[in-house]
Amino acid sequence: MQIEIIHEADEDILIIRPFEQGTEPANQEMFKAEKGEFWWYSSKELWVGLGKTPKLPAVTRIFRSLFFKRKDRWPVQLTLDARGRNAEWVGNAVNGIVLGGYDLQLYKTEPKAISEFFRLGTLSIVTGDFAPVTQSAENAWKTSLVQMRVMDLMNAPSNYKKPTTLAEWARKSGERNGYSVQVLEKKQLEEQGMHALLAVSKGSDEPPVMIVSEYKPERYTKTVALVGKGVTFDTGGISIKPSANMHLMKSDMGGAAAVLGTIELAAQLQLPIRIVGVIPSTENSVDGSAMKPGDVIGSYAGKTIEVIDTDAEGRLILADGLHYAVKHYKPDVLIDLATLTGSIIQTLGYEAAGLFTPNDNLAAELMQVADETGERLWRLPVWDEYKEEISSDIADVKNYHGKPLAGAIVAAKFLEVFTAGHPAWAHLDIAGMAFGDTEFAPGRAGTAYGVRLLIAYLSKLEG
Repeated sequence: MQIEIIHEADEDILIIRPFEQGTEPANQEMFKAEKGEFWWYSSKELWVGLGKTPKLPAVTRIFRSLFFKRKDRWPVQLTLDARGRNAEWVGNAVNGIVLGGYDLQLYKTEPKAISEFFRLGTLSIVTGDFAPVTQSAENAWKTSLVQMRVMDLMNAPSNYKKPTTLAEWARKSGERNGYSVQVLEKKQLEEQGMHALLAVSKGSDEPPVMIVSEYKPERYTKTVALVGKGVTFDTGGISIKPSANMHLMKSDMGGAAAVLGTIELAAQLQLPIRIVGVIPSTENSVDGSAMKPGDVIGSYAGKTIEVIDTDAEGRLILADGLHYAVKHYKPDVLIDLATLTGSIIQTLGYEAAGLFTPNDNLAAELMQVADETGERLWRLPVWDEYKEEISSDIADVKNYHGKPLAGAIVAAKFLEVFTAGHPAWAHLDIAGMAFGDTEFAPGRAGTAYGVRLLIAYLSKLEG
């Protein structure tokens, strides 16, 4: 798809006109401009209702829904009437339009047709504010393409997505976008003492990796480390999961996908922030060598861990990833993302990710961009009173408290142990947001949650 910015619309090309309630044409009583409503005024003019005072994330959803529902019927040339709209509004509309053409049919031999508009078409945007709208539309287009690449990763089954697959994705992205990628393979992990990551991988034939990406612009004042959980398939290990929804565990690398996408997009947007991405990646499988409940394992930080539940494996590999990021890069800000607990879904449902940080300023900054992007967060406590829940009789800590309460909080307290007391650390439990039921797929599918959130946060650090 190409995007062009113009002053006036061509009357021969279909034009889409958005209206808020209260601004709709008075002579068209049938069109109420309700959220998501659309009305064919003529064969060349489509009206779209935005509802009352829509927030920007709603604009994205409305346009994505519209373009998704008709994605096999759009002409190759379209015009969006954005007169009177600011650049940020246009960016959200473009994001929705491009995402509306996302093709989930990754492995179908006879996929349903999708309009050539999304691949070869032209979207013309009518505006009187050329420069800022041009930049916003271009950034939104880049963002959408990265989000769709992340969705492809999330939606790929485990036989097409191994730890080495994530590593190769990162390598190719680094080559294309000008950032460095180092992959620590099993021998190097053993040499460096990544005992927690190695322990989780023992039951799988697929070797683990630690992916370390670094986007380093010529000038920067801050370094942000992003650590993402990359379990490409999670059986639960010896503490095996029920079979009913185990096929969805191909999505247990949602944190890794968000980190991969964020670094790629940051490099494309040339943000003046040094960003380090650390992704410990493995399968959590079962065989005679698999880690067992009751085992005591080591970690990169030197701390010993009693394994109470092998299905609490994400926090184990993140322990090594977090400490590696702190030790080698000394970041100003440390953020980890993980599809970590079912507990966070019981707490927040599928409407927000859990935010855990002892740093009030970092919490406020992340909450602000969450509201702006629609990738919502809700802060939960990490009080020291929860420390006793990870106390072990025979090791430094245990990975699970075995109680039907405060599961997401206790997981966050476990991770905190391996941050070396970093003053600006935040943990995002995205289990309910990275892969879910949406109107854009017949079943559960990847959402690319975290990419827009992190880019918005990083962009505000520029000053």
